[in-house]
Amino acid sequence: MELFHGSPADMTGRLDREVRAYALLDKVGVDFYRTDHPDAPSTTMEVCAQVDAVLNVHICKNLFLCNRQQTDFYLLIMPGDKHFKTKELSHQLGVSRLSFADGEHMERYLGVSPGSVTVLGLMNDAENRVRLIIDEDVLKEEWFGCHPCMNTSSVKFRTADLTEKLLPAMDHEPTVVHLTGED
Repeated sequence: MELFHGSPADMTGRLDREVRAYALLDKVGVDFYRTDHPDAPSTTMEVCAQVDAVLNVHICKNLFLCNRQQTDFYLLIMPGDKHFKTKELSHQLGVSRLSFADGEHMERYLGVSPGSVTVLGLMNDAENRVRLIIDEDVLKEEWFGCHPCMNTSSVKFRTADLTEKLLPAMDHEPTVVHLTGED
């Protein structure tokens, strides 16, 4: 894997969702770095560790969740090394039961497929159906890493650009939570 600065010069072979993610980053003035890993999508911890090393950042967990009735949807961003405890988050949000949302809802609201969930998918949520939840530890980091709507590439940019440029451009205000990952 190689580290690149900014959008790819040649978008040949990239899906529209990834091209639009790069266009959004450029449009709102986010300076970013990226790496491509098309032969090894980020679906295993080993690949994630390689991506983290190339970008010199810890890629976050991005979990797409819903309530029992599948009427309320949540995108949780938390440190990749922290354990997710459904009960802990449910309690903080005042939601009786959370579970993982299915691929159909993921595609409908975030425009991504399973394995490619990312905060950049919120650009596709024009109706604000997805509530963004961010663990406070993510916001303490200088850099933020995620996928550009495809898990065959990864990007990093300043966390301040996430909160000050990207989220306002996507019209999503985060709810910040304190997750311990403990029972």
